[in-house]
Amino acid sequence: METIKNKIPDTTKQFFDELSDYLNTKLLFFGSVQRSDYFPGESDIDVDIFTDNENQTITKLQHFLHVKRKDFKKFVWRLNHNNTIAYGHKIFYNNKEEGIMVEFSIYNEKYKQGILKEHLMKTDLPFYASFLLIMLKFLYYNLKFLDKNTFTYWKKKILSSGIGLPEDQFVVFEPK
Repeated sequence: METIKNKIPDTTKQFFDELSDYLNTKLLFFGSVQRSDYFPGESDIDVDIFTDNENQTITKLQHFLHVKRKDFKKFVWRLNHNNTIAYGHKIFYNNKEEGIMVEFSIYNEKYKQGILKEHLMKTDLPFYASFLLIMLKFLYYNLKFLDKNTFTYWKKKILSSGIGLPEDQFVVFEPK
């Protein structure tokens, strides 16, 4: 998960390399950028960052991305494979000038093995699930036929029930 299956622009690769060096940690990529349903320029890139000091990592990310602390959202995720509760922080970063769209998830190192196991269950998908995701994304990104809520609903269904997994139990806490 340290390497990316799909081709991304050189400027995006350079961004990730510089961020990894700045944080002095590996970035782990998951989601569509690791599968056949990645749509360059449309799909965001999902990145996990595992650390022993979440606050320090968030502060460094805040400075590197030039964002506010309040832009980071806390969340709780019940991992399906063992019912463990994982806590973390998320931030969506969109640099329109460079064409970089990233959703970062920051976790304590103690959750690493469980979270990677969850991500791997949604990486090597059956053909029919990949086909459905590609069609769904084509309707959403290219034809603008679906609204965001409908797109998100069906994407979650395909990535859970569609491949024989329960739906993720995930709660994001909005900052005040």
